Amino acid sequence: MSNMFPLDRWYVAGFSWELKDKPLARTILSRPMVIFRAQDGTVAALQDRCCHRDLPLSCGTIEGVGLRCGYHGLLFDTAGQCVEIPGQDRVPAKACVLSYPLRERDQILWVWVGVTPDSVPVDEPPPYPFHSDTDYKFGGGVYHYDAPWQLIHDNLLDLSHLGYVHLKTIGGNPTLHMNAKVKVESTDETVRVIRLMPESDPPPTYAQAWPFSGKIDRWQEVEFHPSHCAIWTGAMDHGTGSYDDPARYGFHMRGFHGVTPETATTTHYFWTIATNPHPDRADVTQLVVDQTAATFEEDKVIIEAQYQNQLRQGPGANIDIHVDAGPNRARRLIAKLSQPTATTA
Repeated sequence: MSNMFPLDRWYVAGFSWELKDKPLARTILSRPMVIFRAQDGTVAALQDRCCHRDLPLSCGTIEGVGLRCGYHGLLFDTAGQCVEIPGQDRVPAKACVLSYPLRERDQILWVWVGVTPDSVPVDEPPPYPFHSDTDYKFGGGVYHYDAPWQLIHDNLLDLSHLGYVHLKTIGGNPTLHMNAKVKVESTDETVRVIRLMPESDPPPTYAQAWPFSGKIDRWQEVEFHPSHCAIWTGAMDHGTGSYDDPARYGFHMRGFHGVTPETATTTHYFWTIATNPHPDRADVTQLVVDQTAATFEEDKVIIEAQYQNQLRQGPGANIDIHVDAGPNRARRLIAKLSQPTATTA
């Protein structure tokens, strides 16, 4: 029997800027957690349930070394151990809650979800350097989807929909999108989709952000991991550079997409977009962030409507078309990694 999700690995749990002066309740892979930053700066993720009378610890307050329950005042440290019971000198050893390894890297919060409560990380979460690269500026946010996570993966790995869903921002000519040159590659842990659209017209967001002289050579490179997608899109003036040059000049958008299951049927979507402002134009970072958010709003409507229709109409015999190679490989990868023996990170 398979697990519902791949385990023994890092999942995105949020962003550094979400941790302020109150604990954050968040369910990750059907596990209710409370995430917080202690007053010494340490970040932690605990089971969101006091071991005394079951109140969610997210109803409590951040204090000193950890988190104090809002019902009877038990104080838990960042490892989940109760260190104080008001009015009682002795703290029983069994007064503790489950702690989940949490790391903060490049302003992304990563939580380790193991096969068992005793599973420990075998590596550190991946870096995301574009949050600190001085050539880029970024912004982002969090969405909640009433839909399973793999429908979101499908959407990210098949960018042919841009010409139909996102006409006002990053879309462009639908025919060019559907006929883009596509290469799909995969490993035991990743799926990579590269889509090239030479000699295109700049879509609205691109035209507003970069002084193109006419036709452009667009690219879309999607790198799928079970925990997240990294998507590099952009364009250069037609004929001025090479797709093979990783440092090619032009307009760049570096998207981070932390697609984390909340439950089997609901999903957290943690996203950022980083862009390289043109030196001769006013800073358009906020424009790019706002228009990216607008595209995600459009995606959310489509994906949630798709899922509701699946529930309403029941299982159907779907057909595959040429744009489905990437999503199908990702689904096979998730199925493989969800087997009990596939617990490598």
